[in-house]
Amino acid sequence: MRYLIGPTSVAMALFHAVASTQAQTPAEFYQGRTIEIGISSTVGGGYDAHARLLARTMGKYIPGNPTIVAKNIDGAGGLRLANLLYNTAPRDGTSIGTIYRATAFEPLFGNKAAQFDATQFNWIGSASSEVSLCVSWHGSGVTTFNDMLSKELVVAHSGAGADAYQFSKIINGVLGTRMRLIGGYRGGNEMLLAMERGEVGGRCGWSWSSVQATRREWLERKQVNLLTQLALSKHPDMPNVPLVIDLAKTDEQRDILRLVFARQQIAYPFLAPPGVPKDRVEVLRTAFLKAMADPELLAGAHKARLEILPVSGGEAQRLVAELHATPAPVVEKTSEMLK
Repeated sequence: MRYLIGPTSVAMALFHAVASTQAQTPAEFYQGRTIEIGISSTVGGGYDAHARLLARTMGKYIPGNPTIVAKNIDGAGGLRLANLLYNTAPRDGTSIGTIYRATAFEPLFGNKAAQFDATQFNWIGSASSEVSLCVSWHGSGVTTFNDMLSKELVVAHSGAGADAYQFSKIINGVLGTRMRLIGGYRGGNEMLLAMERGEVGGRCGWSWSSVQATRREWLERKQVNLLTQLALSKHPDMPNVPLVIDLAKTDEQRDILRLVFARQQIAYPFLAPPGVPKDRVEVLRTAFLKAMADPELLAGAHKARLEILPVSGGEAQRLVAELHATPAPVVEKTSEMLK
């Protein structure tokens, strides 16, 4: 006897398969599975260090105790990973990533290579808020922020979507500095090597926690000059280094600087694709915050000289939505400066 399966039968079978998957509890779903954390940077930098600490600890706080592995997916200043997460990654809670803090705002500024809507990601949280810096190498001839107004400083960047590019362009556009940007570097380590080799004279958009974690000896030997802090408020470690917001002379300048530097509140963000079931998003958010308080993670962060000042997924989601609602004239002026 032959049995014929028509379109209606196929559709019903698919419906029941989907319904069965959705009926699983998070513990049932994650049992025996692997979660991949994509990292938009190369090995050795701050994003990489935060992600690998999280991968070692977060699994025990997720029902079902899945295995978590970290994988570097660098390229295009963070856009490669963001595009993958939005367009091709599984939407079932087994794929998350950490992208450069600037990357989420690329569509807002008209970058057509950014194939995503950042407000539609499921934001899991940020490992820390951050203060970044513009720094110059000791032999560059630039030692203060005021020097940057009259002297050219050659700075490295990894792509138009990365902080090192955007922060430099905005400071040039708003405050009149004379930084000349040189691209083509895969990540932070490569930029720092370029400074040592004399290929470039500095870097703009280097996280203070990463400075301490990876090049503390440069500070001790006075091999770099700290030119300005890039955030909405100063870091207590650097009371005498000028804050970029304080250098604005008009309300419009302050609005542009806030739009760009508010991302420092979610300095090391973790996010999941759109469409992940809500109960799994909540599980991931809860597990993330518990991992951020885990003694093993905190000990590892202390050893690596990383600050842990976690921001919840809900807070990150709200900040991204708020910044994407910035008035159009401010966005347009900012976009012009980023070209």
